[in-house]
Amino acid sequence: MSNGSPFLIKICGLSTPETLEAALAAGADMIGLNFHPKSPRYVPPGRARELAAIARGKTEIVALVVDWSAQRAAELAAELKPDWFQFHGRETPEQTTALRRAVGRPVMKALGIATGEDLEAVAGYRNAADLILLDAKPPKDATFPGGHGKTFDWGLLASLDPSQRFMLSGGLDPANVAQAIGITKPAGVDVSSGVESAPGVKDPDRIAKFIASARKAAAALQEGLTA
Repeated sequence: MSNGSPFLIKICGLSTPETLEAALAAGADMIGLNFHPKSPRYVPPGRARELAAIARGKTEIVALVVDWSAQRAAELAAELKPDWFQFHGRETPEQTTALRRAVGRPVMKALGIATGEDLEAVAGYRNAADLILLDAKPPKDATFPGGHGKTFDWGLLASLDPSQRFMLSGGLDPANVAQAIGITKPAGVDVSSGVESAPGVKDPDRIAKFIASARKAAAALQEGLTA
């Protein structure tokens, strides 16, 4: 946030017009549409087009994909016309660079964090992705990479290069997002399971509370950085 860029709040895994409208009403900067079939937040192409039509021009649309080929991602870019792509699989820096070139849009790369060693991978993506998303590493038996409601030790990020712009994800919810922002000083926050009443079922009230809490904490952080 020290670079003066706006603080970003992303609500990921939206799958109904009603909850998308709730995110828009609450002031979400980004909404995520999940194209990973094994996720409880998966949206089929027809529903994704419907949701994108509602969101377009009101917020940034993010297409979340996992280990896709450049050709497949380019086809989705042409069909859905999202503002961003989120690569949430095992994409290497080289693959991320090729994917970004193929889709012709800004991209964010999600990296799972559990220990300080996991942060060593961040530097390799500095020139490959426009934004890094630091997420909690999924359980070993997980069938999808994010949205498990698990946090990681935010104190680990004290060793991160302070010039590295990143969004924070992993286990955030209305109750802990303010603390997370204060500790990690991210460029934005991303939430999915933390605003749900059940896996894949978004709760409009929790969405509103999350965004309000995150916005207040981000404003306080910015005041502290500029004081």
